[in-house]
Formats: sequence, structure tokens, C-alpha cells
Amino acid sequence: MNLRTLRAFVEVVRQGGFSQAAEVVSLTQSTVSKAVKTLEDELGTTLLNRLGHSNELTAAGEIAYRRALVLLAEQSALIDEINDLRGLKRGRLRIGLPPVGCGVLFAAMFATYRSRYPDIDIELTEYGSKKLRECLEAGEVDLAALLLPVDEGFDYQPVRNEPLIAVLPISHPLAQRTRVDFTDLADSPFILFEAGFALNAKILAACERKGVTPRVAARSGQIDFIVDLVTAGLGVAFLPRMLAHKHQHDGIALIPLDEPHTDWHIALAWRASAHLPPAALAWLELAKEQQLSTGHPI
Repeated sequence: MNLRTLRAFVEVVRQGGFSQAAEVVSLTQSTVSKAVKTLEDELGTTLLNRLGHSNELTAAGEIAYRRALVLLAEQSALIDEINDLRGLKRGRLRIGLPPVGCGVLFAAMFATYRSRYPDIDIELTEYGSKKLRECLEAGEVDLAALLLPVDEGFDYQPVRNEPLIAVLPISHPLAQRTRVDFTDLADSPFILFEAGFALNAKILAACERKGVTPRVAARSGQIDFIVDLVTAGLGVAFLPRMLAHKHQHDGIALIPLDEPHTDWHIALAWRASAHLPPAALAWLELAKEQQLSTGHPI
């Protein structure tokens, strides 16, 4: 058993198939298939049930997948600790960011970081919160921007806390209100983010607490498109305040959402057991500096 074989197995599970995994690990599909078969032979049990074009973990596969994530994370930690000896003149910053809000929050920070540490390689990964958590657990990124609360086993540094704003077409009957809640909007179609975005879970949980079953008209991962759909009258959307104000125009109304426990509270998270490399620690320090210089979180 070797780490390359484990890596191939993990990617087959994560990517949903052998061909997709082969692209990620830069191997042929047959090589990935042989690696998984070798692992099954070494463990003496079937790890994946092949169901047509899909694969399902067996009970043994669940155990192997969980243990493989730990081993791969430890390999990454070993490499990073050795790289610590080189300091910030060499190294890499591996950071995962969600598509929602990362430009507004972090674009200027990237420029400052690059000017200070020109020889640090920046590896940016963009996914929704669920996939970012998996990347953290696997040691594929050192830091990830996640919505609070984070899962047990992660440490974090708060970044920004923004209330949600309801984005309504200007023709909506409630467009002149000073505040709205989900009961007020129960008859309006919702435009949500795509599956995997943690903000959706907050919205849907708040609706359930109010006894509201939202009618979802559309989903998208692009804020511009979501606002365009609202402008066209397809439904109402919900954005963190700073993003809503950035996209404000005459065709929409921005109304504060009067719902507890729906704030967009984002933080930089890392595995509690992880050894953070100097490049990641420098990023966290820069985030603190930005907060002190502006008087509020970045």
C-alpha cells in the first residue's frame, strides 16, 4: 500500500468516477482502476460497488476512505513542516475560497500579500462550503473561508459578519417595506444559490423555523445572474449586505431581512491538528492587520 494508491482511491470517491479521478491525479483511467484494485487486493475486501457508471462505497470502503484522508493529510503536513525550514522566501499558500463574496473580501489582500511575499506560490481553490470542508480535512488546502459555525476539529479566525438583505424586484408589493421576514415572503418564489453553498442551509433552516416552505424558482452560483433574475421579476434573493449594496441598481429594492441566525459570518478555518506553514500564518496575520487598519473586519 502506498500514498499514491490511496490518493487515486480518494479521488475516485470524491470525483464520482475513474475517468474524472484520472484527470485530477494526472494518470490514465486504467492506471487509476488498477490502483484501486491493488488496494482492494491488499486489504482483502471490496471497497467500491460498481453500479453502471457510478460507484458506491462498501462498509469497508467507508473505513478505507476515512483513513486515507487522514494519511494523505499527514503526508501534506510532513511536507509543509520540512518547507518551514526555508521560511517565507519559498513556499506556497494553499487557500480555499467560496465563490460568494471572495472578491470583495480578499482581492485587495491578495495584492498586498503578493507585494510582501513575491516568491510564495498562491494556490487558490474555489468551491462551495461543503467541498471546501472536504479539502481541509484531506489537507489539500491550509486555510478555507467557511461560514460559522465550523465543524468540530477546525480552528478559525473570524473575518466578517454581515446581515442578509432581501433583494426584491422594484415592482414587488413589499419593495417599500423597511424590513421583511420569511413569513412576509412566503408567497414569493425564491432564487437560491446552487447546492453546496452553506448560505442556502441557513436560509432554509430559518424558513423551517417559521413554518415556511419556499418555492424555489431558480438556483445559481453567480451573484450577477441572481440579481438579473430578480430584476426580471422571477423571484426574490438573499445576499450578504456588502454584496447586495455592491450590486444595487434602480431595478431592485434592498430590504433588511428580519430573521435571527441568518447572518453571513465568514471565517478563515484550518484543521485544529494541522501544522500551519509560514505562508498560511502570514495570511492570517495580514487579515488581522486589515481589520485593525480599517476598524472593522475585512
